[in-house]
Amino acid sequence: MENGNEMSSSLSFASSSCLSNGSSSLNITTELAGNLENLSLNKLSSSLEKLLIDADYDYTDSEIVVEGSPVGVHRCVLASRSQFFHELFKRGSGGSANEGKAKYLMSELVPYGKVGYEAFTDFLNYLYTGKLKPSPPEVSTCVDEACVHDACRPAINYAVELMYASATFQMKELVLLSQRRLLNFVEKAFVEDVIPILMAAFHCQLNQLLSDCIQRIARSDLESACLETELPPEVYSEIKSLRSKSLQESEGNVGGVSEGNLAEPILMHEKRIRRIHKALDSDDIELLTLLLKESNVTLDDACALHYATAYCDPKVVKELLSLGLSDLNLRNTRGHTVLHVAARRKEPSILVALLTKGVCASETTSDGQTAVAICRRLTRPKDYNENTKQGQESNKDKICIDVLEREMRRNSMSGNMSISSHVIADDLHMRLDYLENRVAFARLLFPAEARLAMDIANAHSTSAYPLAASKSKGSSGNLKEVDLNETPSVQAKRIQLRMQALLKTVETGRRYFPHCSEVIDKFLDDDMPDALLLEKGSAEEQNIKKMRFTELKEDVQKAFSKDMAVNHRSCLTSSSSSSSSPKEGVKQKVRKR
Repeated sequence: MENGNEMSSSLSFASSSCLSNGSSSLNITTELAGNLENLSLNKLSSSLEKLLIDADYDYTDSEIVVEGSPVGVHRCVLASRSQFFHELFKRGSGGSANEGKAKYLMSELVPYGKVGYEAFTDFLNYLYTGKLKPSPPEVSTCVDEACVHDACRPAINYAVELMYASATFQMKELVLLSQRRLLNFVEKAFVEDVIPILMAAFHCQLNQLLSDCIQRIARSDLESACLETELPPEVYSEIKSLRSKSLQESEGNVGGVSEGNLAEPILMHEKRIRRIHKALDSDDIELLTLLLKESNVTLDDACALHYATAYCDPKVVKELLSLGLSDLNLRNTRGHTVLHVAARRKEPSILVALLTKGVCASETTSDGQTAVAICRRLTRPKDYNENTKQGQESNKDKICIDVLEREMRRNSMSGNMSISSHVIADDLHMRLDYLENRVAFARLLFPAEARLAMDIANAHSTSAYPLAASKSKGSSGNLKEVDLNETPSVQAKRIQLRMQALLKTVETGRRYFPHCSEVIDKFLDDDMPDALLLEKGSAEEQNIKKMRFTELKEDVQKAFSKDMAVNHRSCLTSSSSSSSSPKEGVKQKVRKR
């Protein structure tokens, strides 16, 4: 018995020891298995990433075109990860064949909003690897060096694009991640920049994010005209209701003001202002003039120039300026001048039209931002640093910033702005011939800038000089432009009008693109009158001209670099006025995208 008890005790002890050791071994085994699983998943993630980034592993079977660039994808991967793509590929419709690959357009896949190239490739990286890459700075930061990029417009736009991709392609975990990022922007951003977040929340049915955006905008002083123009009707109605309720509560629910009990004169005043805005929306200046005559509401009462600058065709803005009835220095209810509004829209022709009329570029908003600082805070490095070759369209973002910065420095450069080289002869025809060729040459090398200068000068509305056309085309000149019945006085008047338009075009070019203008001056002074006629003369002369033309293109590229270097040195000065922590009620105006 005693031996039995000893044996039993020994067995118990051995059993306990085995259990104890087994538990430790089990923990070690579990931890090891977990590490191996993580290593396997990381290896799998890295292997799948090769399918996206390594050209040697390009076995894609379809393409999705984003912003004009095809992105190769593997339908089996997309279908296994996204129910949206599973249904799309299962139907086998919606794509076109391209070298044996199915081809889809991003603009047709995403019903609302926009998904850019970088946002989509980052979305694909998450789809393939399960990892979200850091936001690419070239599209998620701005070119304002004073900005911390925690809520500037490019950062918001990139996050919104990622949200549209995640929601459309039904990646719920990425939707939640994007929503948290956007929620963080709502209170930090300029109130105008909350609007694209609100629109994404509305279209993607994100109730919490939508509610936060509505509350932020309702507390702000964004004008009703802006909200009514840019927001869905139901959202605008909710914001208007919240504002009315807040106003009543602030007055102790006694004599609260709402649209229902406003005095009739006030309601009529607002109605007339809306009519003015609608006339501008319709591009109907005649109706606008009639409305002004029939009521005591002025363009300034309706902030009509601000409204047109934000939302209307540039032609309407120019026609409005030509009326001479607007105060160019007027500030709207948010304290912004019309140039501040134009800076947010980033339309070069509007900016130049305002500056030409004498609008001051150095005026600041209540929080100290100039128009150029506003423009820089809205511009991505990808767009600003985009290389533009001669003869191609220049980026509008770059043109806007360059124009505004050059205007800020214009007074110091005013001594160099006189036109002397075009006065090469007293003969009217020779002077006009020179200007025609000079403008034609500018259009060849800088189409966007030349078109902008010609629009400001209304050069397109004047008749082209017949002799210039016949000279450049020889016997095949445009004879329809020659009027045999035209009297000398009529011809002289037509030529003078044309010269005035061309002179203003050249002056505008010198004002905003001085270095490139100097290059053109030197070339034309050296090689006129037949520098542009490359096919004229002997074979040797033609070769010499072509060589000279090649040298000119190099000179122009250097001039561009010189302009950009000057702008870069002035960036810190011009952007130092930008505030990185905006205050409520002093943000810039936004236009409808």
